[in-house]
Amino acid sequence: MAMSSYEVVKRAIEFKRPDRLPTIFDELGACDTAGLAWNQIGTGDRTRRRTLDEWGCEWARTEMENMGQVKGHPLADWAALDSFRWPDADDSSFYEGMDARAAALTDGKYVTIGIFMLLFERMHALHGFENTLRDLYIDRERMEMLADRIVEFDLGIIRNVSKRFGGRIHGFTFSDDWGTERSLFISPAMWDEFFKPRYKRIFDAAHAAGWHVWMHSCGKVNEIIEGLIEIGLNVINLQQPRALGIEEIGQRFRGRIAFSTLCDIQHTLPFKGEREIRAEAALLLKHWSTPDGGFILSDYGDGRAIGVDGDKKRIMFDAFRKADPFKKRERR
Repeated sequence: MAMSSYEVVKRAIEFKRPDRLPTIFDELGACDTAGLAWNQIGTGDRTRRRTLDEWGCEWARTEMENMGQVKGHPLADWAALDSFRWPDADDSSFYEGMDARAAALTDGKYVTIGIFMLLFERMHALHGFENTLRDLYIDRERMEMLADRIVEFDLGIIRNVSKRFGGRIHGFTFSDDWGTERSLFISPAMWDEFFKPRYKRIFDAAHAAGWHVWMHSCGKVNEIIEGLIEIGLNVINLQQPRALGIEEIGQRFRGRIAFSTLCDIQHTLPFKGEREIRAEAALLLKHWSTPDGGFILSDYGDGRAIGVDGDKKRIMFDAFRKADPFKKRERR
């Protein structure tokens, strides 16, 4: 009997031999996961030019359709701390309506809960990007305070969601972009010293709730993957495999962490044709998956923002499915 979506994803993450390649591809109706959302505002209403999130960060958008970016940083000036209103993870409004959403979840899916902009991204959304990089070195005390307030909020969300729905959830997802296409934003030593122990607190809380931990990060983040594995990251979502180095990442981390990925969203999908897309799909499966699992095909949801139409996505999807190493194994 074929495995359920939940079992396929779980086995892929835990390297326990799924019977096919797990997919997160809503656009094509092939999604093994389902999200249970708490009431995080996030980027807000994308039809509006300006919105505020739950931290008071102002999101601005142009006529180009995408999520926009933070242009208003409420703690750009530390003087604003005196009047700043910190969000409260125990605020019941964050969880209103979740019971109905949980009841509506499709049976058999792998269910995730997430926090958008978990730590580093939230720090620079509040304080400004350049300010954050600078003050990590010259105003360490206030940066530690800021980071710890954010971590406490994250832990509060995990605690409240776990208390209400812990048994129905299987994975905790979050985003924190950490690099340019060439390197990390900060030194690996600073990351290890400042951020690694704070991520560990969050990961430990998610694991205590019985959840896998999934991280999305853009950029060349090669030098923090080892640290993330050490503190318990289960799945890493990487959408620029060419920038990272497909062979390098495979040599260093294959079989030690599960990859949630797709063909490169900057170098391949927007500009290459069918032959190159199929070749890259096969290359990723060769270097990043194992016979026992470790690979999840995940779509980039906002195709218009990167100039990728449905035809390109279908080509990629079919290429991965055709080269599915887990299904092939079962046929033998």
